[in-house]
Amino acid sequence: MTRSAIGLPPVVKGCLFDLDGVLTQTATVHMKAWKEMFDAYLAHHADGDAARPFSQEDYNDHVDGKPRADGVRDFLASRGIELPDGDPDDGPDADTVNGLGTRKNDLVQAVIARDGVEDYDGSVAYLKLVKAQGIPTAVVSASANCLQFIRATGLEQYLDHRVDGTTIASDGLRGKPAPDTFLAGARAIGVPPSAAAVFEDAVSGVQAGAAGGFGWVVGVDRVGHAAALGDGGANQVVQDLAELIP
Repeated sequence: MTRSAIGLPPVVKGCLFDLDGVLTQTATVHMKAWKEMFDAYLAHHADGDAARPFSQEDYNDHVDGKPRADGVRDFLASRGIELPDGDPDDGPDADTVNGLGTRKNDLVQAVIARDGVEDYDGSVAYLKLVKAQGIPTAVVSASANCLQFIRATGLEQYLDHRVDGTTIASDGLRGKPAPDTFLAGARAIGVPPSAAAVFEDAVSGVQAGAAGGFGWVVGVDRVGHAAALGDGGANQVVQDLAELIP
């Protein structure tokens, strides 16, 4: 297949990047925070097989790439547990979907405050290449902390637009695997979905790219689930975006 100057099919005229696990090394931070929060909750509110510890597979299948409340709801459902949603401003002591989400976010904030945020060198190099070609870009993330992360890593200068957890809430967008957020990103950069590339490390994210009719979907395999990314709709799977640089 003929490739353009950014290592993708020539049809691609715009790039939409997920954040955690694609641009920044925050997916592992999120995984650890989810695990700590869920394991503590299950230890007191579940029995038998439903109480088994939260795993990487649970993260990949039920949480990764989704808005926080959806991740809580979907994982608990996989263990046969149902909680009331509560209110978005529920504190960490509330046994509600939003309360558990707050607990998880507090853990993430504590880790980031202590350790900072790191990007991926290959992703930075690829973003620089894309920008040098004059191709519009957007970050598309379920994280409400997206702006904080891209500013902390210096990535904001390479990203023309941002669709994140705040946008999802304000615009009433459905989270991944629905294509809404990526479609909003394509509108923001002025490129039709058929001419835009999606870069995702989550199965729910590549499913969103496939569902939205995007021109090319790149799965980024950071945790050894290349087959699942391909099955979810990725046209191409790489371990690092540097592999795309011609």
